Amino acid sequence: MSDPLLVEAEPYAYGFDPRHTALLLIDMQRDFVEPGGFGETLGNDVSMLRRVIPPLQEVLAATRAAGMTVVHTREGHLPDLSDCPPAKLNRGTPSLRIGDPGPKGRILIRGEYGHDIIDELAPVEGEIVVDKPGKGSFHSTDLDRTLRAADIRTLIVTGVTTEVCVHTTVREANDRGYECLVLSDCVGSYFAEFQRYGLEMIAAQGGIFGWVALSGGYLKALETRS
Repeated sequence: MSDPLLVEAEPYAYGFDPRHTALLLIDMQRDFVEPGGFGETLGNDVSMLRRVIPPLQEVLAATRAAGMTVVHTREGHLPDLSDCPPAKLNRGTPSLRIGDPGPKGRILIRGEYGHDIIDELAPVEGEIVVDKPGKGSFHSTDLDRTLRAADIRTLIVTGVTTEVCVHTTVREANDRGYECLVLSDCVGSYFAEFQRYGLEMIAAQGGIFGWVALSGGYLKALETRS
């Protein structure tokens, strides 16, 4: 068995075996990161999320080159909204609600243009795409079964938003026994303070939910393998 690749991280170095590790890109969808999508209807500045795209493109390219497993998730609902509970549908006061017609099609509805992943990070053939109805990537999906079938034990976590879907997924993964490394410059929030505190919470108390590192450390680790 080869030695694990090491990434300088908080609260301490993170080791992973690429054969048993997957890159997880959470909800890099037009509805969240492009103007006219659901995120903007909530009054958010989508440019805050778009900052993660360039470093995430580098991470995705390096992960593909290493032959590792790549998983994309998309949050969204069936056209009849039968999988969208009222507690989610009626929350807040957005200018458009889930299912309403928007500039990119019906908001957060599977199959609509806005529901899909942005062109810069589009999946390629053979990569896993998980459609999820909730904030967590494991809730009401086959993600856990898919990862276990591929003998995946560790996750490199990226995507949006840090305090919502990323945090929920990391907590779910932790409860299921996966080790998670969150790349801090590849996750984003509409709120600077939520970004900071969300990352601090993951690595607190000796890594209660996982590890946090810059993408450069992950890329450097992959380079040592070649």
